[in-house]
Amino acid sequence: MRVEEKKRRIRSDKKRDVKPSLPIDLKECIYRLSYITNTPVKNVVESICISGLASSKVMDYLSNYFRRGFSCGSTVYMGDMSKEPIRQLYKNIEKERVSTRLKDGHGETYDVLKRLAYALDCSPALAASFLIEASIRNSDFVDEYMTRHLEEELDQGRLKELKEVLKFINKNNPYKEEYSLHNLISYIMDELKVGATNLGSSVQNWLESMQHKK
Repeated sequence: MRVEEKKRRIRSDKKRDVKPSLPIDLKECIYRLSYITNTPVKNVVESICISGLASSKVMDYLSNYFRRGFSCGSTVYMGDMSKEPIRQLYKNIEKERVSTRLKDGHGETYDVLKRLAYALDCSPALAASFLIEASIRNSDFVDEYMTRHLEEELDQGRLKELKEVLKFINKNNPYKEEYSLHNLISYIMDELKVGATNLGSSVQNWLESMQHKK
């Protein structure tokens, strides 16, 4: 009986390797987030996928490319096979692989990703690529992610990388939003209710200089 329970526990914790190919600038953005938050890249990618699949904003955007129906929570999206396959969007773009592991099982992240891939009429790896790009360009994700991870001091190197992440988000953003480093850090400070001793004097000095320019 204990052996059976152990086997069930192993199956419920099982994860599936996923290796999406991403445009170089998107991969660099993820590596910057990894550096800023001192988190392994595979964990950053997993967090992006989980956040994107739970975001109605991201799903609404991806639904423009659904060739088959897809349900997300209480929302059901209709598909249209006359739409151009989404894989055509990544043609002639230099890409590199990243690796992550997603929970596998009924209702888990990989299971939802497979359904998304079916709706997009592509492989799970390619669906993950589009999901990651749509998710990371959604500034809500960066807000939430940075709020969770920026509780420790940022040095000047990480501050520079954060600026590059925001530059990437604002470039060709399909959500028609504009985010600045000042807005993001201010948001984080308000949410975490922390002072300079937590975020570091370098960040505080930068914020003060931005305020003086107004």
